Parts: sequence; C-alpha cells; structure tokens
Amino acid sequence: MTSRHLRLLAFLAASCGVLLPAAAEGLRPAGYFVQGGAGEGRAWNAGVGLTWPWSWRATWLGGEFGGLTEAYISHWDARAATGGRRGFTQVGVVPLLRMRFAQGRSDWFAEAGIGLSAMDQRFATPSKQFSTSFNFVDIVGVGRSFGANRGQELSLRLQHVSNAGIRNPNPGQNFVQLRYGASF
Repeated sequence: MTSRHLRLLAFLAASCGVLLPAAAEGLRPAGYFVQGGAGEGRAWNAGVGLTWPWSWRATWLGGEFGGLTEAYISHWDARAATGGRRGFTQVGVVPLLRMRFAQGRSDWFAEAGIGLSAMDQRFATPSKQFSTSFNFVDIVGVGRSFGANRGQELSLRLQHVSNAGIRNPNPGQNFVQLRYGASF
C-alpha cells in the first residue's frame, strides 16, 4: 500500500468521526453497497461501501424522511491527459437525506446528500483538470427497496464531484450510477 493510499484511508477514518451523525445507530454498519457508473469524457467508476442508518425519522409532505451515512472507496478510470487511460482512487463519506413515499409505506424512495471525498491524485483528462484532490460529492437519486423487510435496494443516482470553487479550475465530474445495496 502506497503512502497516498494510507493518506486516503486516514482521511476516510477522520471523516467518519466527523460526519457520522449522532443519530446513527452506533458504529457498526448496517449494510453494504456496490455501485458503478459512466461519466463525461468516457470516464467510469466502480465502488463499494458501507451504510449506517439514522434513528431520526419525520413525516412531512406526505412522505417519511430519514437518512443514512455512507462511506465508500471507488476506482475511477478515464482518458489520461497524456494519452492512454489512467486510474484514480477515491474515498468518501456522504450523509444522505432519504424520503420514502406514502408516509413511509412505499418501497420507492428519493435521496440527496452532500459529502466529502479525497482522491489519491488530482483528476486530469484531455478536456479537464481538477485543481484539488479534496472534493465535495453531491448525490441525488431514486430507488426501490425489495426483499424481506426491504433488506435490498436498487437505485439510480446522479453524482457530481467538484471542489465547490475552493480553487480554480473547478470543472467537476458527473456520473450516472447504478447502485445495489443490502442490509447485513
């Protein structure tokens, strides 16, 4: 394991301590997920992660609101600025607000969240270059739970990664992702 990977793992551990809401059900994760997607400029990503549901719930606008926090590691692959293809490793933590329709009785849900991520190197392609390896992650998605006790889910997500204008250039990278999750 390289020193860059060790720094990414340290970032993830520190982020978990800061971003896991006090309402999360302890430190033991309740589920896992795998996801993958395609993005601009023939980039793609694939990742795995863990989830922690929140104990907080509220009914509003005809739906039940709750949340979860996810921590993940993913691999990005894109055309390299110097030709060929190049791989990038990303770790992140994202708290998500989730709305389940029909006062929580529906298997369908919508979710959105903003979190933090770090990459082992700055993302650079022939058409764009990030100026930081630390970035924010914005997620919006829709999905459906299924199986015993809604223990599995499939969702379609839009993911945007950028540094929110901390430093320029800040072109951002968008992905459309398919995600499968399950409870332990």
